[in-house]
Amino acid sequence: MVRPEAPVTSPRAVPGAGASGEAGAVIGRRERKKLVTRAAIREAALRLALRHGMEHVTVEKIATEADIALRTFFNYFSSKEEAVVAAAAAGAETLIAEFRARPATESVLQALRHAVLTIVDHDDATSRDYIRAIQLIRRTPSLLPHELAVLAAQEKALADAITDRLGPGAEPAPTGIYPALCAATALTALRVVLSRWLDHAGDSGETPPMAILRQEIDQAIAALAAGLDRPGSADAG
Repeated sequence: MVRPEAPVTSPRAVPGAGASGEAGAVIGRRERKKLVTRAAIREAALRLALRHGMEHVTVEKIATEADIALRTFFNYFSSKEEAVVAAAAAGAETLIAEFRARPATESVLQALRHAVLTIVDHDDATSRDYIRAIQLIRRTPSLLPHELAVLAAQEKALADAITDRLGPGAEPAPTGIYPALCAATALTALRVVLSRWLDHAGDSGETPPMAILRQEIDQAIAALAAGLDRPGSADAG
């Protein structure tokens, strides 16, 4: 199972930092070093998979590409597939972080829309690797079970974030089915949007225009906000 990306911990946020904060700062540096190593491994794995295809990638080659010892690889990932799909997991973690950072005055769907668009508008390494990982997963069946682990973790994390956003006394009650149902529905809609967007590339493998993705995101969020129930056909029967 893909392990969720850990958030970066500032030394100031580490318990014990302060008057005797040197020990806390050391813990912070160690954690950041682990995050850097994990990122280097997943980036190397994705780079090799895109360059040579999953069938030609080995754990040994990933370790060499990332300039780490083989045993270090297994401190972070259990397989080459998990390492490759970790790029998608990192993108999912970024989405949850952006959602949590949105103003409390925004509705759940508004906050999710802005979080997604923020990521879309950021042309950074995590966003690019996320898109490349999704493209690779789409054409590599062996990666699909590992993607399911990422999706399950993402749904749980978003449901928790929705519960925190609503807070006590919210309508609908955050302790009911709403957070999990909303998270699963919204993320499924976003996956549909992403798949439709990537289909615009056809066989070229190039990234389609981002304007198309933004338009599809707005349409999906609007459809969810309006409700999915529709009247049946008068001619049915």
